[in-house]
Amino acid sequence: MDLIAAGYGSSSDSEGDSSRPSKAPKLATSTSLTVNVAPDVSLEDPNYARHIYTNPTDTSLAVNLSYDSMLQPVNGPLNPFASTETQVRKNVWTGHVEENMFSDHDFRTQQQSYAAFGYAKDPSILTVASNGQSGAGKQGTGFVGDVEKAQQMDGATIWDKLPKHLRNNQNQRKRQTRGDASVLEGENAYRGPWATYHGEGIGEMSGPTEEERDKHDANVKAAEEEKEKRGKATPAKPVAAGSESTIFHGKDERDYLGRTYMHVPQDLDVNLLGEPGAKECFVPKRLLHTWTGHTKGVSSIRFFPKSAHLLLSGSMDSKIKLWDVYHDRRVLRTFIGHSKAVRDVTFNNDGTKFMSASYDRNMKLWDTETGQCISTFTTKKVPYVVKFNPDEDKQNIFLAGCSDHKIYQFDINSGEVTQEYDQHLGAVNSITFVDDNRRFVTTSDDKSLRAWEFDIPVVIKYIAEPYMHSMPAVALSPNQKWLACQSLDNQIFVYGAKDRFRQNRKKLFSGHMVAGYACQPSFSPDGKYLSSGDSEGNLWVWDWKTCKVHKKFKAHDQVVIDSAWHPHETSMVATASWDSTIKLWN
Repeated sequence: MDLIAAGYGSSSDSEGDSSRPSKAPKLATSTSLTVNVAPDVSLEDPNYARHIYTNPTDTSLAVNLSYDSMLQPVNGPLNPFASTETQVRKNVWTGHVEENMFSDHDFRTQQQSYAAFGYAKDPSILTVASNGQSGAGKQGTGFVGDVEKAQQMDGATIWDKLPKHLRNNQNQRKRQTRGDASVLEGENAYRGPWATYHGEGIGEMSGPTEEERDKHDANVKAAEEEKEKRGKATPAKPVAAGSESTIFHGKDERDYLGRTYMHVPQDLDVNLLGEPGAKECFVPKRLLHTWTGHTKGVSSIRFFPKSAHLLLSGSMDSKIKLWDVYHDRRVLRTFIGHSKAVRDVTFNNDGTKFMSASYDRNMKLWDTETGQCISTFTTKKVPYVVKFNPDEDKQNIFLAGCSDHKIYQFDINSGEVTQEYDQHLGAVNSITFVDDNRRFVTTSDDKSLRAWEFDIPVVIKYIAEPYMHSMPAVALSPNQKWLACQSLDNQIFVYGAKDRFRQNRKKLFSGHMVAGYACQPSFSPDGKYLSSGDSEGNLWVWDWKTCKVHKKFKAHDQVVIDSAWHPHETSMVATASWDSTIKLWN
């Protein structure tokens, strides 16, 4: 016990006590030797516990490793960049960077001297301050502009490599003379302290000469003429007046009673002279007939007014055809007179005449019964829509919306334009008469809706919201209270057709894809359903009251551009598509 107690000394004991041993004696036994199998733990060094070895396949660590631990090798020798007496450790990931002091003043002095005089200090004599050489004393030496001082720098300038004109300082700008005080104008005019440097051109006339201006104007004019000539549309081959033709496809134009196809058939179980919408309508369920007379896509279809026993179609093959809805359901007559695709067709009130608009920039008035072209109208612009005035006493007047942002009002009797409505900023796409035909509503590519008083070229209502898209097709409801506008953001908006033309935000029809196509919507005769084609060849039918999709079915192979409900049948709908067919559904 005395030996064990001797190993523990008090800190208060004097250091000079020689009788107390300085170290505790080792304990030994005669039978076994003590072996320490536990790892050493240092309580004084807290970083010691962080030096751990990890498995290379581990994906997470339980502790934050130190920099040294992360540099430990997986196997092999130690990190060769570790701190040793002979090796310098990396201080960046790409190597070792040493800080070197370079005076900012010295750098700017050399830069300015080279820019002004063409020489700078020779970098070969720059010395590192740590080397203790005398060159460090020259590091802060400034420069002056004279040659003698530069030559005294003992090789401290890149002088011999400079061209001769820089050695003589001939690159410096020279100032103009002060001039003669007695001369006011001319070459030796007095400049005094306001003399400028040569080449600045202060006080001299600037800009191109008159000859240069004339040459420039001639080049600009020639470029504009070439651009106008190149961008001008290729004119279509005009159809001479009176050269229009028609083809009757039946056996006889008149029956045994002398009646033409204009006569309303009486041998049907449907009253074609009754009031439209008197019967409740239903959604069609099956395909009744397919007309395949056109060679290209069909752009528009119109039922014969009131009776709807005939169907008129305009096509991209520049032809117009009249079809029989009942009996044989064959093509009755073909109207040939346009040289380009037909954009729109429309009947007058009694159906004896109809108007056609084409991309050949012509509008033609046709006789429905004989197929004769009565007259041709043009504004030298492409007409996108034509519409007769629905009033009985104004059947000689029609409106045409054209590509030059205007709506033209024509008088058929005189053949002249009697009024122009010029407020739109884009091509006019639709014209719809409302409010007992006293007003009409137009839509345009400028993403706006405008209402006009007939025969007064002043906008009474302008609707253009930031969220609005172009609405190229509009349908009027049977009760003439609402306008269904097909928007290119795949929705159908509803606006009031009365005084204020407000949007009915409770009525919004969506779900179909019509972006990029002017698909014409259509109401059922009783106003119960609203239909529209889409770009995928489907026909959509919505319930007007709930705005929900009532039915959707595949009608054509390509976009369904137009659809029209029969005014007297309870569930008959005609659809036109760009697949060159017209289908009748019931």
